[in-house]
Amino acid sequence: MEKARSNVVAICLFMLPAAVLFTVIIIVPVIMSTYYSLLNWDGITKGTFVGLENFVQLFKSKTAGFPKTLLNVSVLAGLSIVIQLPLALFLALVLGKGIKGEVFFLSVFFIPVLLSTTVIGQLWSKIYNPDYGILNVALRALGLDHMTKVWLGDQKTALLAVFIPILWQYVGYHMLIMYAGIKSISPELREAARIDGATEGQLARYVTIPLLKPVLRTSIIFSVTGSLKAFDLIYILTNGGPAHASEVPSTLMVSMIFNRNRYGFGSAIAVMIIFLCFLMAILLRKLIRTEEVV
Repeated sequence: MEKARSNVVAICLFMLPAAVLFTVIIIVPVIMSTYYSLLNWDGITKGTFVGLENFVQLFKSKTAGFPKTLLNVSVLAGLSIVIQLPLALFLALVLGKGIKGEVFFLSVFFIPVLLSTTVIGQLWSKIYNPDYGILNVALRALGLDHMTKVWLGDQKTALLAVFIPILWQYVGYHMLIMYAGIKSISPELREAARIDGATEGQLARYVTIPLLKPVLRTSIIFSVTGSLKAFDLIYILTNGGPAHASEVPSTLMVSMIFNRNRYGFGSAIAVMIIFLCFLMAILLRKLIRTEEVV
């Protein structure tokens, strides 16, 4: 009994620093943001309690443009699921077979995840530059001058233009998660399928991918919630422009707080981002049911 009690005390002591850090960095700011979201406050003078008025104003598009940001992140989430995750799965399946140079390719594909977002933003802003950017230069070299654009300055292309760097940066992240899942599958199952005459395509379709469903669900949740929280690359490349074409909730929140001194309204956006992330994570877990393999 004494040993069990001492173990509980030791566990609590070891968890205490992490619990304090989590409370200070996550719990307290969330509570403060929730409180500020109920105020009409400019960050300087005393705030006025307005209840849920800030949340009501969120969905009046002429006032805030929040519905437009939800549409934009929905497009980003959809593109991530349709393009980014299948590409990551393909790379993981190829590398999971144990090809020559496997560790080298893993490192190469994962490098963008390790790079500073500021560096990536500056790199892609140079690629998209309308005058000397490699994209327009290549199009001109191919005689496709009519296809050159101000990629980040055109309302029709801005959102897609900021998605491509996001895809490039995080495809290696999802690939590594899926690769780890593939490597955790028992080799005997794949060998048994090969003995039965299964091709590599059939092996992936009927053995690997079904056993990978828990990992795929995790990647989908990360991808969708990551789209809802998207900020840094979009802020660096377009700052939500032009004319809010690439505006997302996070950039709108920063604009409201730091450019317009609407701290209460910006806090309401922050609370909505947190709420939507939790909601989507719960819904996706319910919708994508998996059977745990023992």
